[in-house]
Formats: sequence, structure tokens, C-alpha cells
Amino acid sequence: MASSSSSSPSALALSSQLWQYHVFLSFRGEDTRKNFVDHLYTALEQLGIYSYKDDETLPRGESIGPSLEKAIEESQIAVIIFSKNYADSVWCLDELVHIMKCKDTRGQIVMPIFYDVDPSLVWKQKQKYGEALAKHELENKAKAESWRKALVDASNISGWEPQHIANG
Repeated sequence: MASSSSSSPSALALSSQLWQYHVFLSFRGEDTRKNFVDHLYTALEQLGIYSYKDDETLPRGESIGPSLEKAIEESQIAVIIFSKNYADSVWCLDELVHIMKCKDTRGQIVMPIFYDVDPSLVWKQKQKYGEALAKHELENKAKAESWRKALVDASNISGWEPQHIANG
């Protein structure tokens, strides 16, 4: 089940009818759901920032559904939380491709967060990112190419590294 905050009037006005949410959170649940993402979601909610966080676990190998694609499309900002196992998930990678498409076609703002992962590993697709993509490529070469491009494009956007921030 997806979560979205809907408490007090928003601190950020949704700029047009295009946007249903201020923020869409893209993350690998097993890495970040019960710590960083829950804290971030709660902080956004307390600030009146209407956010979408998918709480469902998709079975391995399944694609993201139309309702998740719609939530991405209707979000003004996409926060991508890259973590050690983000690239292991085809679901996360499919979300990422759709987010980058929305950045190009809808003007969505993309904000990467590199949670316990060096941005250069994402950009260069080294170590766990390279291993995951090599494995995915064996199953679907065409999709793997779009995932690689989306990872490069997203990791080239200036982002945050919580481990380099005080108390991060």
C-alpha cells in the first residue's frame, strides 16, 4: 500500500494541476525503508510536503504498474535514494527510467541522494552497480541499456551524500 501525506495545508503550493504530489520517493526498500526513507518521509509530512512513498513489495522480476507510473508522473519532484542494492531491483531501475523520462518531458525536478554509496560507483556502474547491471543484461539487454543511461543521467545531477553531512 502506498503512503502519502495529506495533513495540514502544504508549505509548498502545487504549481499546477499537473502535480498530485510534491515529492515521489524512489528507493530500495531493503536498504532504506525502515531508516532513512521513513525519517525523510516523516520530515516532509511534518513540513506539509505531500509525498508519495510506495510501501508495497513487488515480486522479483515484475514491472512497475500503471498506478506507480501515474504517481511518478504526478509528482513535481522525484527524490532518488541510491543505495548499495538499488540497482539489484529491476523495479527501482524501471522507476528510474520513468522518472528521467518525466524530467525530460514534464519538467520534473530530480534530486538524487547517495545513501551509503559513492556517486562515482553509480555513474561509472562499478562494484555492486556494475555487477547488478551485468546480471540484468543477460536477461534483457535492451532494458539494461536504458537502465544504464538513466543511472548515468541521474548520477550526473548534483545530489546529496548524507554521510558527508554532520550527523548524516
